[in-house]
Amino acid sequence: MIERNPVDDAQVLERLISERYSCRAYLQDRLPQPVIDRILAAAQRTVSDCNTQPWRMYVISGEPLQALREAVYARAMSGAPVSADIPPIPAYTGVFQERRRTCGWTLYNTLGIQKGDRERSARQAMENFRFFGAPHLALITSDASLGPRGLLDCGGYVTAFLLAAQALGVGAVAQASIAQRADVLREHLAIPGEHHIACGVAFGWPDREHLVNSVRTIRAPLDEVVQFVG
Repeated sequence: MIERNPVDDAQVLERLISERYSCRAYLQDRLPQPVIDRILAAAQRTVSDCNTQPWRMYVISGEPLQALREAVYARAMSGAPVSADIPPIPAYTGVFQERRRTCGWTLYNTLGIQKGDRERSARQAMENFRFFGAPHLALITSDASLGPRGLLDCGGYVTAFLLAAQALGVGAVAQASIAQRADVLREHLAIPGEHHIACGVAFGWPDREHLVNSVRTIRAPLDEVVQFVG
């Protein structure tokens, strides 16, 4: 048996975490099914409260995805009220608003969208509802009976999914925004009422030549978010 070097393992994990990014432009080639299966199998090992594994996945591709893309985009463009199983954040304040703005303007500046250009920034924001043109969408739901604890575990699942995708050279972006169109998603995918829609993950082979995929966000220093006791 070959002994593994924990230092090497740590370096691989650190590299995957640091190099992962939100992919917003994709090639149209669909992923081979074994690649998708491998991502899902890795994510399935996510830790959960008492091993309840509250997530239920809907992986959509091909013609059903295109129909869903068109329907979600049309509903978002219509200005219809938000329909969400899980209420969105009502308002961002303080440091959270600062981080959100920095993230948004890093994206817009990279694409040459100037501050005050509401038309172009709104048009770019609406690409969320096209799933950024990705050839695949994973929709993550949580059993309603497990409440906030189930949603917490689904957050861990999304992280594992994103890191597994990164390890296989697959681009991906987590999407909370599309969960605000739960009515359209539920209608197209026949999602039972007890499956609360948490978020989506658009994924596929990344378009590495597209400028938008050069965007990288920053993270707060540890002393802003960590307090050591003892």
